[in-house]
Amino acid sequence: MSKIYLSLGTNIGDKDKNLEQAVQFLSEKVIILKKSSLYETEPVGFNNQPWFLNMVIKGETDLSPGDLLCFTQSIERSMKRIKTIVNGPRIIDIDILLYGNEKIETENLQIPHPRMRNRAFVMVPLYEISPDLIISCKNIKDIMENFRGEKIMKR
Repeated sequence: MSKIYLSLGTNIGDKDKNLEQAVQFLSEKVIILKKSSLYETEPVGFNNQPWFLNMVIKGETDLSPGDLLCFTQSIERSMKRIKTIVNGPRIIDIDILLYGNEKIETENLQIPHPRMRNRAFVMVPLYEISPDLIISCKNIKDIMENFRGEKIMKR
């Protein structure tokens, strides 16, 4: 089993229900070890849209990184996610942040997630559930000391 961290976000429809449903789907193949609080965050990139509701989960899985990606994308499809605008509104978004200590760079998958260190909606809940986490040889506490990101409010 490999330890994984996933970021979940939504800004369409019943956001609480969307996250709850995504976690339920994930639990079919991921042992959920910890869930962060829910955070309301301003949009990044495309600003003319509702604020997001985000969370991070820590889990374990025996899926390979590629199979985990396929699984998370199948959840997005089953929840009727439609990609129309880059960084646009979405019913659900599930990103693989970390997969053990793996470093992966393929056309479809990059682990650690390449933009995670710049995003409050990832780093704040990740720090909440794993304050001693090491990301690419750097302690998350050190990353968070000088962190600047979008507006975020814990629910």
